Amino acid sequence: MSATVADYLLYRLTQWGIRRLYGYPGDGINGIIGALGRTTELRFIQARHEEMAAFMACAHAKFTGEVGVCLATSGPGAIHLLNGLYDAKLDHQPVVAIVGQQARSALGGHYQQEVDLTTLFKDVASEYVTMVTKTSAVRHAIDRAVRIALNQRSVTCVIIPNDLQELEYQKPPRKHGTVHSSVDFSPPYVIPQEKDLRRAAAVLNAGKKVSILIGAGAMNAANEVVEVADLLGAGVAKALLGKAVLPDALPFVTGAIGLLGTKPSWDMMMDCDTLLMVGTSFPYSELLPPEGQARGVQIDIDGRMLAIRYPMEVALAGDSKETLRALIPMLQRKQDRSWREQLEKGIRQWWKMLEAQAMNSADPINPQRVFWELSPKLPDGVILTADSGSGTNWFARDLKMRKGMLASLSGNLATMGCGMPYAIGAKFAFPHRPVLAMVGDGAMQMNGNAELVTVAKYWKEWKDPRFIVLVLNNRDLNQVTWEQRVMAGDPKTPATQTLPDFPYARYAESLGLRGVRVDRPEQIARAWDEALSANRPVLLEAYTDPDVPPLPPHITFEQARNFAAALLEGDEDAPGVIKQSLKGMVDKLLPHKG
Repeated sequence: MSATVADYLLYRLTQWGIRRLYGYPGDGINGIIGALGRTTELRFIQARHEEMAAFMACAHAKFTGEVGVCLATSGPGAIHLLNGLYDAKLDHQPVVAIVGQQARSALGGHYQQEVDLTTLFKDVASEYVTMVTKTSAVRHAIDRAVRIALNQRSVTCVIIPNDLQELEYQKPPRKHGTVHSSVDFSPPYVIPQEKDLRRAAAVLNAGKKVSILIGAGAMNAANEVVEVADLLGAGVAKALLGKAVLPDALPFVTGAIGLLGTKPSWDMMMDCDTLLMVGTSFPYSELLPPEGQARGVQIDIDGRMLAIRYPMEVALAGDSKETLRALIPMLQRKQDRSWREQLEKGIRQWWKMLEAQAMNSADPINPQRVFWELSPKLPDGVILTADSGSGTNWFARDLKMRKGMLASLSGNLATMGCGMPYAIGAKFAFPHRPVLAMVGDGAMQMNGNAELVTVAKYWKEWKDPRFIVLVLNNRDLNQVTWEQRVMAGDPKTPATQTLPDFPYARYAESLGLRGVRVDRPEQIARAWDEALSANRPVLLEAYTDPDVPPLPPHITFEQARNFAAALLEGDEDAPGVIKQSLKGMVDKLLPHKG
């Protein structure tokens, strides 16, 4: 039997080293589904929804550095991919979407499920989107899609009409108007010019109070960041996507930055006279030094992301690792270490205060304690995924990363629903490593419960069965509730915020997984031990108090005024909120010595 276009498509993907497609079937990709049944080189992972498949492909890219690939049918299937693809686009991850389309003869005829897919994907796959219309064109379409995704760290899309998929593949003839592509890509090391490195070194050497902010782009430059921080006597804050870059045991690491960040990170940014940003597009300018206070140097591989968060004096387009390596010989070791000592003292006090907050009583469980007690129990090499919600605060602050761990979440899109599919994508990429997803009940009800079915379908083939899902069951869309109170000054709106209770642990048991439910603080430690030693995936349901406030590192007068107004306007949870807020504020005021 001659190879079809679909057969050749899959063959070409394997030549690029791709071994896994995440997707959901449909008649718009029948030819590709048929070809998947004829190959042993490429695996199809069936998600419960196309959006989840796109998240899984994004997770594969984030945790491996390789291109992730998702597959969807025409019309609604293709549309469903978009949110997961935007997550990849905004976090600069290489993902290729392959989507079906109606037969070429029907296009333009208002046919069933006919959608203008080229226009639909034009923004999310802005670097490259094409529809294949000739059998010989599939070769260069796939080659360009993969290569551009890797080179630009972006989303690309290839659209293949369903009638074309089943035609015999023909290689491009050697004549005018044809394209003859090949498989290979070698990423470059980009290093700024020496004169610009010297300008950057001059700024950093002149600083007396240097702060460093790192993101996911510094992931391969951990040793260089540590060396630069040591030379400059600097502290290092981590954007959420950069949480796994440096271990939190390092005494100069201030932890997360932002609304979910730490007081040491806030203090460092407000007091520094020099800011070095490496591999991050951290968006909140109000949490960086006031404009004019600090001189700035930034390093980013993507020149489009330079000097848009803070007015940088020197903006270096370059690979983080290689640029820092080239910069280090030009840096002078600071003899005055008082700035570093001040930062380290604040960091020690912060961890003591955080422990006190985590151990505060709540009704029935303080969510912060769930994370605090997990932290020392995290297995070596664990991969952590977090969803978007109030639980992200505790993930950001309370979990201490160690060397060799990986962690990620939806950074710039900050979408709900990514935690579970991220964890599944991570587990398929690293079946020998433990994976732990931290999900709120809102995200779990949105799509996590469905993807637990995916876990039940595949877990027995994973070399290490440890796959743990933490669900914070607080019956509230908690992050938005707190944003209503603090940002808008509005009380909680039960019609939009209150969630139905759901038996998550019992549901996991019904799928053949392990379910563990805790509703008393003294149960937490034992529950984590049980979950982390289980011989099958575990859902740990923590029945937590929604009134525990995710206090920002610094509370402005406007935030305090809005908060008070929300409670005075009749917030139904006002008594519990006031009680828990006072506990957190008292802990902040107490002198917790390091």
